[in-house]
Amino acid sequence: MLPLLASNTTARGCELKGLKLGDINLLDRSLCIRRASTKTDAGARIVPLNELALWACARLLERAQKLGSTQPDHHLMPAALYQHKRKNDPVRGTGYDPTRPMNTWRTAWRSLTVEAGLTGLRFHDLRHHSITRMAEAGVPDHTLMAIAGHVSREMLEHYSHIRMEAKRDAVASLDRRVKAKPEVAQEAKPIAS
Repeated sequence: MLPLLASNTTARGCELKGLKLGDINLLDRSLCIRRASTKTDAGARIVPLNELALWACARLLERAQKLGSTQPDHHLMPAALYQHKRKNDPVRGTGYDPTRPMNTWRTAWRSLTVEAGLTGLRFHDLRHHSITRMAEAGVPDHTLMAIAGHVSREMLEHYSHIRMEAKRDAVASLDRRVKAKPEVAQEAKPIAS
């Protein structure tokens, strides 16, 4: 569900790990990514949720509640206490701590990508992909920057990798215009009497 949420919201892994229950509003279909969980100075941003992201958020909320996250300030992805293996770690134990965020999902991500035949795919690539898809769909730059939390045009260009197929379609549209013009010109000729 996290990959689905990332690929439909442009959220970074660190932003997803920092989400709290109060950051998700299923009624307004939105996600609030706060400055504390983001790496830029863009501050908090509200990201609207499409159908897939809404579904993923609902499932993640159900999971969080089963793991003990019940308050708005509890984390959506609570820390697994059994992951703390050092003898002197004060939070070492069993269960989950909803007041602390999950540290990593590296092993699970690697297993998932190997199983899917996508070895080498980074979780962060989902962010690049969603930004590229929106750019190719014609989403205005300022809207894309607001959703992705970019503070500069340079970062937007770094993240949007317009596919070669989209570039081919763009230049092919020039051919369609050239072919269409002569036909219009012939129809527009005055009829001789």
